[in-house]
Amino acid sequence: MALLITKDCICCDICVPECPNEAITLGRKICEIDVNKCTECVGHYEEPQCKQVCPMDCIVSNPDCVETPEQLMEKFLRVTSGK
Repeated sequence: MALLITKDCICCDICVPECPNEAITLGRKICEIDVNKCTECVGHYEEPQCKQVCPMDCIVSNPDCVETPEQLMEKFLRVTSGK
């Protein structure tokens, strides 16, 4: 499942460079995660790096984008195939 940044985000942008898939961008008021790029760091790390560094603890599972570990790995392969 892709991750989601809640309205509690202070847009400190610490999470942006931590995302290996470049799925996080600065929004108008909060950082945003592209569900088409987010693999919860599957294929890169054991844990989502954005959640590890977030000082506000405002990154949660996205209930609108439920994916299995296998689907996340398939997405990882798609996202990284052009790199």
